[in-house]
Amino acid sequence: MQTEQNNIGLVWFKNDLRVHDNAVLNKAISENDKIIGLFCFEPQLFEKVPFGFRKTEKYRAKFLIETIHDLKQQLKSLNIELFVYHVQPEKIIPNLVSDYQIRNIYLQKEWTSQECKTINNVKSSLPESVTWHAIYNQFLFHPADINLEIPEIPQVFTNFRKKVEKESRVRPSLTELSIQQALEINNLTEIPSLSNLGFDEFETHANTAFPFQGGETAALIRLDNYFFESKKLGFYKKTRNGLIGTDFSSKFSPWLANGSLSPRTIYWEVKRFEKEHVKNESTYWLIFELIWRDYFKYISLKHGNAIFKIGGILDKNYDWNTNQSMVEHWINGTTASPFVNANMLELKKTGWMSNRGRQNVASYFSKELMLDWRIGAAYFESMLIDFDVHSNYGNWMYVSGVGNDPRDRKFNVQLQAERYDPNGKFQNLWLQETLF
Repeated sequence: MQTEQNNIGLVWFKNDLRVHDNAVLNKAISENDKIIGLFCFEPQLFEKVPFGFRKTEKYRAKFLIETIHDLKQQLKSLNIELFVYHVQPEKIIPNLVSDYQIRNIYLQKEWTSQECKTINNVKSSLPESVTWHAIYNQFLFHPADINLEIPEIPQVFTNFRKKVEKESRVRPSLTELSIQQALEINNLTEIPSLSNLGFDEFETHANTAFPFQGGETAALIRLDNYFFESKKLGFYKKTRNGLIGTDFSSKFSPWLANGSLSPRTIYWEVKRFEKEHVKNESTYWLIFELIWRDYFKYISLKHGNAIFKIGGILDKNYDWNTNQSMVEHWINGTTASPFVNANMLELKKTGWMSNRGRQNVASYFSKELMLDWRIGAAYFESMLIDFDVHSNYGNWMYVSGVGNDPRDRKFNVQLQAERYDPNGKFQNLWLQETLF
């Protein structure tokens, strides 16, 4: 198909699946008369990795499908069509570039190996006349604003936090722009179903702590509810170590992970809450958690592929083992620790686990069982609805003694269970199902 209109930009959506506060989308709209959007369900993201797990399991796959349905609707209201394919991007982008005479491609800037490889595959399949615009679109504190070169990123979180809190600012959220007139095209592409991606349909588990839908619409409803309707934000620091239910924590992480909610949007809504309701330790603590998220992104920017290596960013040499039977017991919730088991069963049945649970099961895996931490990280990557490559590998390195923990702590899971699940309510919720 040839179009008369030469000034058509292509926005290749990655983990920035939103219209609000989206720097990539805003730049594309401001520089082009017309826009088409693209999202690819890349087949390799649903295949098995060497450790034996699928890279993406059914929980995140379902959440992603819901997100893309919502994104397509949101973009339509801005007069932008979203093309959706279940193929490698390099097989489809050259056709779109040729059909629509695209000169400019806009996308979120990536730096981890797999993402860069995909982008380079596409680049090598396109004419040099195409200009690429890669934009940082996932930070709270933009790399240009932190007063630090990437090699200078501190090895200890507290030093990073103090520096950005003192010397940096969070940019204002961007309001979405729209295209004046839609491109008249016949978009026949379809969003794949779970079965298209190789999964069986499933019902959300009744006891899940994350019963929410994917997509920006659901994210903004949750944000409004957690902050302004229930005012739970005001108690976040007291409840954040909870284990049961939807409201002990914000639950923003799945939307943050695939970019249907931006950290800046959350930040400025916290600031509004502080003006309208209360400013306290809890409101600060939510921002504190967003800074942790940024920190792990900066650590992976600094250290590159070291975050995937067995020695981590410290290049430490531990005597790890890969005992398959021990890994299976951990995955299936049949270890010697009921607290670990309950958390692992929750993950297996829902795709969700609390922050407190994650720290305990990861510490047990790497420090108690001395299993190769990368296997645990790969399992989390497969199962978690809110998998984020930087936070997942950053946290696993931290807990396993090959990352940014200056004290190399080990969790006493028995004491942790007594402290955070004193009546055994959480353990009973997940372990009782296995008794019958």
